[in-house]
Amino acid sequence: MTYETDLIRKIDKVMESIDFSGVILLKQRGQLLLNRSRGYANRSEAIPNQMDTRFGIASGCKIFTAVSVCQLIEQGKLSGDSLLKDVLSIDFPLWDKNVTVHQLLTHTSGIPDYFDEEVMEDFADLWKERPVYSMRQPSDFLPMFRHLPMKSTPGERFHYNNAAFIVLGLIVEEQSGQPFTEYVQEHIFKRCGMTNSGYFLTDQLPRNTAIGYIDHDDGTWNTNIFSIPIKGGADGGAYTTAPDMIRFWDGLLNYKLLSESTTQHLTTPHVQEEGETYYGQGVWVDQKGEDIFKVHVMGFDPGVSFMSSLYLEHAAQLVVLSNKESGPYPITLAIEETLFEV
Repeated sequence: MTYETDLIRKIDKVMESIDFSGVILLKQRGQLLLNRSRGYANRSEAIPNQMDTRFGIASGCKIFTAVSVCQLIEQGKLSGDSLLKDVLSIDFPLWDKNVTVHQLLTHTSGIPDYFDEEVMEDFADLWKERPVYSMRQPSDFLPMFRHLPMKSTPGERFHYNNAAFIVLGLIVEEQSGQPFTEYVQEHIFKRCGMTNSGYFLTDQLPRNTAIGYIDHDDGTWNTNIFSIPIKGGADGGAYTTAPDMIRFWDGLLNYKLLSESTTQHLTTPHVQEEGETYYGQGVWVDQKGEDIFKVHVMGFDPGVSFMSSLYLEHAAQLVVLSNKESGPYPITLAIEETLFEV
C-alpha cells in the first residue's frame, strides 16, 4: 500500500463516519495528493458535490478583507497605525478615539461586535427580527453596533470581532471609491484567476453552487437561506471552489497581491489567542515551539463550514469545503496526523 493510498483510505473512512458533505483538495509541492468530493450540493435534486462546486466560506474570507486593506496601505492611502477616525468619515460616538487599523485587523481593537461569540451562540438568532434580505452591504450592519460602547481598551486583548471587519470593509470602500465586493472581485479574484468565486446573493446563486443545509436531531433539515445575510461582505459570506482557494494561496505566496514584506507581515503572529494559536492579519497562525506550523483560515455559519491551511515548511495546501455545519476539522486533523505526524 502506497503512502498516498493509505491517506486516501483514511480520509474516506473519516468522511463516511461523519457523513461529510463537501470537497477536499490537498496539494504538496504542486502535486495533487488528495481530491475527494461527497454528498449533495442540492439534496432535493440529488445533485452531487464536485470539485468545481462553489461553497460558502463564511468568515474564511476575512483574509480577502485583510489583503484589500494591506493593498491600500501599500498605495499609501493609510497605514496600520492610522486611527480609525482619520480613515473613515463615519462617527462612532461611544468608541475610543485611539482605535487603529492594525488593531481592527488583529481583533484587538476592543470595539463592540454585532455577533459577540463570547456571549452569543447561534448566528441565525440575529435575523429573527432583522430580515436577512436587507443585509447587502457593509453599511447595512452599522445599526447593529455603531452606538454600542467599547468592549475593552484598544490593544488590551484578542477578541474575535466580526464588526471590526465590517469597519475595515467600510474603510476599503471610502479609500478606494469602490463597493467592497467589487474591489475584491477586481483586485483579488481577478488577479489570482479565481473565476468561480464571488459574493453571490443567496436567492440568486449561480449554477454549480452548493446550498447550505442545517440538519436537525429528528432527521429533518432545512436550507440556510433565512439564517445568513443575503449577500456576503467584509466579515464573511463569499463563495469559492477548492481550486480557486488554491489559486488564492498561490497568488498570495507568489506576491501577486502584496509585496513580500507585506505578505510576511500579514502572516506574522501578532497576537496570541490561546496556547500556540495566534492571529496575524485576517489569518490564524499555529506555531510549534518557535516555528510556524501552519497559516490557515476558517469559517462557520449555519449550513456552512470551511477550513483551508498552508503548511509552509511542507509546501502543502489544503482546502476543505462543506455545505453542512461541521466536517472540515476532523478531516484536517486526520490529514495532519497522517502527513505531518501532529
